[in-house]
Amino acid sequence: MFSLPQLNYQFNALEPWFDAQTMEIHYSKHHQAYVDKLNAAIQDYPDLQAKTAEELLIDLAKMPEAVKTPVRNAGGGVVNHNLFWQLLAAGEQQPGPRLTELLKAAFGSTDKFKEVFTNAALNHFGSGWAWLTIDPAKKIEIFSLPNQDSPLSSGKTPLLAVDVWEHAYYLKYQNRRPEYVAAFWHVVNWAEVENRLARAVG
Repeated sequence: MFSLPQLNYQFNALEPWFDAQTMEIHYSKHHQAYVDKLNAAIQDYPDLQAKTAEELLIDLAKMPEAVKTPVRNAGGGVVNHNLFWQLLAAGEQQPGPRLTELLKAAFGSTDKFKEVFTNAALNHFGSGWAWLTIDPAKKIEIFSLPNQDSPLSSGKTPLLAVDVWEHAYYLKYQNRRPEYVAAFWHVVNWAEVENRLARAVG
């Protein structure tokens, strides 16, 4: 059964960009709720319990109808948040050389990439996530998805993601999503993004 991952930093480590109270509530309340709901959804399915949360989402189309929606929602919440915490780090970083080359090829520059990604996050209606992904053909894309939907369910590997559910920022930024997304760029763990790229393309 699934559980919360261990964070590699304290809740206050991302100050002043991400405040400690939001981080603690986001992790210990919202993320925990997704873990609990996923465990409840698959408690009668030993074969599903043997899979990783990522495998559940990759195989979403093959899920029993009785659990497909809970796995999509709660499983997506587990996987998306597991990833999100890994993609954050204290201290500003810059994209690594391999990632920079890829971003320049796809978007013209890293600044243009940030602009496109930011627009995907800001223009997403309602709750959801903005994503940078790569597919098996090594095509890189930026898009948003609603709720806790995961790119894994459509065969894409996430490289970077930002949570634009209001619970991710409302205590500090209220309805000012643009300020939250601008703050996000100060705490991106670019080393992890580079590692994910290396694992995706070999």
